[in-house]
Amino acid sequence: MIVVMPISGRQFLLLPALAGLLWAQPAAPPAPIVSPEVHADKRVTFRLRAPNAKEVFVNRAGSPKLAMQRDEAGVWSVTTDPLPPDIYGYSFNVDGVSAMDPLNSVLTPNLLNPSNMVHVPSATPLAWELTSAPRGAIHRHFYHSGIVGDDRDFYVYTPAGYDPTAKTTYPVLYLLHGFSDDASGWTAVGKAHVILDNLIAQGKAKPMLVVMTLGYGAPEIVSRAGVGAFRDPSLVKRNYDRYRDALFNEVIPAVEKSYRAKPDRESRAIAGLSMGGAESLYVGLNAIDRFAWVGSFSAGGASSDYAATYPKLDAKVNEQLRLLWIACGTEDRLIESNRKFIEYLKTKDVRHTAVETPGAHTWLVWRRNLAELTPLLFRPKGS
Repeated sequence: MIVVMPISGRQFLLLPALAGLLWAQPAAPPAPIVSPEVHADKRVTFRLRAPNAKEVFVNRAGSPKLAMQRDEAGVWSVTTDPLPPDIYGYSFNVDGVSAMDPLNSVLTPNLLNPSNMVHVPSATPLAWELTSAPRGAIHRHFYHSGIVGDDRDFYVYTPAGYDPTAKTTYPVLYLLHGFSDDASGWTAVGKAHVILDNLIAQGKAKPMLVVMTLGYGAPEIVSRAGVGAFRDPSLVKRNYDRYRDALFNEVIPAVEKSYRAKPDRESRAIAGLSMGGAESLYVGLNAIDRFAWVGSFSAGGASSDYAATYPKLDAKVNEQLRLLWIACGTEDRLIESNRKFIEYLKTKDVRHTAVETPGAHTWLVWRRNLAELTPLLFRPKGS
């Protein structure tokens, strides 16, 4: 068949093949897929459309990777065994390259390894799951650090009922993230605000402010090859010292000026995870005049020269230190270094609480650590 098309008063002959191209129906879009899909029995199915990939895995934080299978449409999928209720981090590995799930908008922010999260809900809400408890608020602050020399941020949690014009004042927990996290880590992933809302509503934790800072005194430490940066002692010390100085001279004064924060040492706590755990120990135990409560979750990156790192740490601190709480997961690669530090504390007769729980170096452990620590903070002596 010859097709004749009039164009602007003129006629053109189209060959049959060309006419077919012009009037060809567009290809049907691929069938939509869902990822992740949480099933009623707590299994989770992950899917990824990657028709040209040769090999795809699901990388799960703290768990073995899962090999995915490809179907005829080029969709890779795998279904887990039933999972205990919790929030799980994951990413894909496509032919050796890490990739996020394009179908999942729930993200784990990270400066080096961003990933996704999937929530397997519990019939009885966990401490970090939303309930009907009154909600507090999260405030984000930006400032220029003259000490570190960059523009940075910090977050402040205020509990439900907080009134900046009222006379009520609150104790403050300074809560630190880990290596490669940013200042949003404890809210975006750790759900610290939800944990505090729930525990305060249940009467298990004192109403408090929580200040979540950016934990880098030397931001260049994140640009190195992962944790290999911690092999440079001078860089690590600069990172911790400048963080401490920025905390003491910039963040704490700003918080105590803008919020109804109690300014005494009995009303200040410092705690953190991984790098932040090491920073909490370094900053807190060398500043007992500022902090009466110190917590550490899976501390990593600290010097093993304890005598040089904590020159004044001995039994005398027991008179002022209300709580020294050190936790780590038993499957965590840092468990041995944490145990060695605890043994050092014993030689110095420093009172402490050592906690070991099942789990690896993941948020699955750190959320539980925070939920266990916060009820212990700011309690009257003898309680």
